[in-house]
Amino acid sequence: MVDPGITVWQVKPMDMLTISILVLFVGMFLNSRLQILKRNYIPPAVSGGLLFSVITTAFYLLADIQFEFDMRFRDLLLLVFFSTVGLSSRLSQLARGGKALVILVFVAAVFLLMQNIIGVGFAYLAGAPLGYGLMAGSVSLAGGHGTAAAWAVEAQAAGLSHAGEVGMLFATFGLISGGLLGGPIARFLISRNQLSTPGHDTTAATEVHVTQAKVPAIFADYPLYPVLRGLLVLAVCVSLGDVINRYLAETGLRLPGFLASMFVGILLTNLLDLAGRPADLQTLNAFGGVSLHIFLVMSMMTMQLWHMSSMLLAVFLLLALQIVAMTLFASFVVFRLMGSDYDAAVLAAGFTGLGLGATPVALANVEAVTEHFGPSPKALIVIPLVGAFFIDLLNAGVINLFITFLN
Repeated sequence: MVDPGITVWQVKPMDMLTISILVLFVGMFLNSRLQILKRNYIPPAVSGGLLFSVITTAFYLLADIQFEFDMRFRDLLLLVFFSTVGLSSRLSQLARGGKALVILVFVAAVFLLMQNIIGVGFAYLAGAPLGYGLMAGSVSLAGGHGTAAAWAVEAQAAGLSHAGEVGMLFATFGLISGGLLGGPIARFLISRNQLSTPGHDTTAATEVHVTQAKVPAIFADYPLYPVLRGLLVLAVCVSLGDVINRYLAETGLRLPGFLASMFVGILLTNLLDLAGRPADLQTLNAFGGVSLHIFLVMSMMTMQLWHMSSMLLAVFLLLALQIVAMTLFASFVVFRLMGSDYDAAVLAAGFTGLGLGATPVALANVEAVTEHFGPSPKALIVIPLVGAFFIDLLNAGVINLFITFLN
């Protein structure tokens, strides 16, 4: 809905793609120059996209010009990214996490429920639509920018016109908070409990190798084979996911499109492993990284910040509640259930990143703690598995549960 007297500038799909890549480069430049962005692991898509949204807000407020963006490329990139998430989820890796993995998955499910109870409860007390409380819960915090943008599409279709702005705002502040809290929580736990740390014994470190599939002899003369194979696998995930979604829609069950593509990816990568033709994760991760960054920058660019001025106080109050909840939960629940030892302290730091930011923030927290106190092989195995495989599945289930309850 455009306000009267506002001039609308339409931005077509190809123009949107070009601008978004340029804005991503601007974000990279900002991150290389501003240490606060680099230290807190803010994605360049967020820093560049947020700057662009500030500029479009200035156009709206000062020149009565509003930009309208065609988001078709963004929706496709979302499916590609979640396909790569599914393709990187190998069942053979799950056994390596053992008991710690099972416990942390259960703990994560409990925390997601708590996070949404806080968000929805705050919205209820504030007299706001309860859906906004859900967007300010696990959708944006545990889910991050990608999940927030994905569910915002569903929320806006249901009538929450500012769901995208709420989701992006909480995802951004959550990312910063998750990066800032993890290290101090681990240091507090280690100091308070006088935990023994391994020091810098490199033999205890666990190296993580990225699988790169071998090129069959018949295609040895074609250097583009890995890229084409990766594109084919992703196209299968997106296409089959669309078929599944259309079938489910006909039965009356509506799910976000990215979930079906992710499930197809999980099934496909494990079938390829059984067939002795593993997916090339190095190539797929490159596709996933590019699609995620461009998707995020498009989502950030299109935020209409002028709608957020009346929400800032509520946003900061609710964010403070979520931060306190995470701090207490990581320090007293995650730490104790994971064994109350050094590994548990590192896992608490990583879990803080997962619950408030995203998997990269969780891994950055783990790296920062282990760089100072010594390696934690258990954390290096469990945190990526929970972040890459379970957190999105759990979050989707919890979100759907709350949607059903709220309706």
